[in-house]
Amino acid sequence: MAILRTLLVFALTGFTMIVFIPFGLIFYFISFFGLKKQTAFLIYKIAQIWACTLIKCTGCPVTVKGAGNIPRVEPICFISNHGSVFDTILLLAFAGRPVGFIAKKELIFIPFIDVWIIILGGLFLDRKNIRKAIKTIERGVLHIIEGYAMIIFPEGTRSRGRGLLPFHPGSFRLAAKSNALIVPVAISGSYDVFEKTGRVQPAPVTVQFGIPVASSSLPVTGRRQVLSEQIHEIIEEMLNEAASI
Repeated sequence: MAILRTLLVFALTGFTMIVFIPFGLIFYFISFFGLKKQTAFLIYKIAQIWACTLIKCTGCPVTVKGAGNIPRVEPICFISNHGSVFDTILLLAFAGRPVGFIAKKELIFIPFIDVWIIILGGLFLDRKNIRKAIKTIERGVLHIIEGYAMIIFPEGTRSRGRGLLPFHPGSFRLAAKSNALIVPVAISGSYDVFEKTGRVQPAPVTVQFGIPVASSSLPVTGRRQVLSEQIHEIIEEMLNEAASI
């Protein structure tokens, strides 16, 4: 049963990504004619439908908490722990507004995924090239000011069941420079869905959105370090709370 479910999810993932790409590209190019907000919403709805369909196919019971904490208009950054590749699907399904990802540059070489990251307004970050990284952050700041929500995984890599890893303070440069509200996100159980066994399992998953933190309320000096420590503590508390239930 697990093998059949795994084959179904992977086949559906590939098929739907290919089928939806033409629609995403059409809306993406239309956005350059002064309709960015409208097309961003339509693109997000396509991605949300895709994500919800995949979640349903996995059979995972998903509990979403704190959705009311997500601001609907203000510039925001979602800061989330990252235990699995399934996290991106969960955030697309439940963020509730157009979002883009700050993705590592290696993903630009993966067919279809690279296209969707661009369509969604995501950016590729080259951590080894400081000059390019700064330009990427500057573009991300403009995205947030324009009303996009950006998703950042500050651990820098997937934890794969190792618990919450230390955050890289540099990951908070985007939120600090844009004065965006930061919405902490704690995702529990996503590692058990696939990566734990290499097969898709209907494991219970919890996605909790915390109360937004105003980055602009902190002093400019040392803001990234303070944000890193503060958000890490908040997410850790939410993860511990989910584990105790």
